[in-house]
Amino acid sequence: MEFINGEFFMKGCGPDDPCRLKTAADAKELILKVGFLPLFENGAAGFSAEERVTASSWWTDDPETDPWSWRVILAGDPEIAYGKFFDKKAGFISREWFPVFANYRRDGYDFDALWEDGLAPYRQKKIMDVFLPDEQMAGIELLSPDIKETAGFGRGGEKNFEGVLTELQMRCYLIMSDFRQRRNKKGEPYGWHIAAFETPETKWGYAHVAGGYREDPEASFERILSRARAHFPEADEAKLKKALGMKRPAGRASGA
Repeated sequence: MEFINGEFFMKGCGPDDPCRLKTAADAKELILKVGFLPLFENGAAGFSAEERVTASSWWTDDPETDPWSWRVILAGDPEIAYGKFFDKKAGFISREWFPVFANYRRDGYDFDALWEDGLAPYRQKKIMDVFLPDEQMAGIELLSPDIKETAGFGRGGEKNFEGVLTELQMRCYLIMSDFRQRRNKKGEPYGWHIAAFETPETKWGYAHVAGGYREDPEASFERILSRARAHFPEADEAKLKKALGMKRPAGRASGA
C-alpha cells in the first residue's frame, strides 16, 4: 500500500497470476500452509496478502473476494488468529504457529508474571484487567470502545489507547476475535463494524497457547525466521525481520 497525494494505492498481482488469492478460502489455505501472513505489503517482497490479490479486489463489500472482508471471516475461524502482529500492523497467525510467536514475543511470561516482575507498563495492566482473565488467562470478549471506557482511557483518562492495545497484540496477549456493529436500545445494529478482542487463551485454551514455553524464546525466533525465509526466499532478510517485528532475539522490550 502506498499513500500518494492524499490517496491510498494498493499494490497487487495481475488477474492471471498463479499465486493470486481469489477467496477467503484461498487466503486461509496459504495462512495454514505458511503459518502466518501479514495483511498489507510491508517491504518484504511477497510477504503479504496484498501482493497476492488484484488491486481492484479491495473494498468491494463482497465478503468472499474482498481482502478487507477476509479479516472479518478469518478472525472468527477456529484455526486462525487475527491482530496487529507484524511490526504493529495487521495480519494472521495459524493456531499451530501461535504458541511459537507467543513464546518469542512474551519471552515465556504470562501477563500476570510480566506485571509482577515489573516488565509491563501500568496502562497495559489496566487494559488486561478489563478482560477478567482467570488463572488460565482465559477471559471475556469485549468491543474496543467498551475496553477503552472500562479501562479508563475515555475522555480525561489515560492516553494512547490504540497504541497500548497494539502493544498487547504485538506481545500476543490479545487478539481480534470478531467485528460487530453496536446495537441501540431496540437491539438494532448501527454504525461501523467494530473490532472485538479477547485473549488467545480464551480462543484456544491456556495449554495450547503456552505450549511453546518449553522452548527457548531465541529458538522460537529462529524457527519463525527460518519459516519465513523458506516461503519467501525473494524477501530481503532485514525487511523480513522488520515486517515480523523482530529486532532482538527475545521480547523483553516493551511493545516488542
